[in-house]
Amino acid sequence: MSVKITNRQVGDVTVIDVSGRITLGEGSSALRDALRDIVAKGHKKILLNLGDVSYIDSSGIGELVAGFTSVSNQGGQLKLLGLTKRVKDLLQITKLYTVFEVHDDEAGAIRSFS
Repeated sequence: MSVKITNRQVGDVTVIDVSGRITLGEGSSALRDALRDIVAKGHKKILLNLGDVSYIDSSGIGELVAGFTSVSNQGGQLKLLGLTKRVKDLLQITKLYTVFEVHDDEAGAIRSFS
């Protein structure tokens, strides 16, 4: 199963819904392209909904970090929403849980941008 990415606006926050697997190849490059596209359009508040992501490999982790760095360098914010237990454990093992702002509920995550 490959990755599926959709974007939607909630106020001034761009929510990127990701489902599937973020792995080397199509998954990580699709995430990279989606983030680049959104930043290029001038969106600064990005919420990455990973609630339907079943698996992330090291390449996918690399894309998350690269996306976070890219958005931050443009003066924006990238936050994560709805991590599955597997993804949450992976972020804790890699110590990235301290880098990303992680939320469990969408309304609270969107309020956190203001």
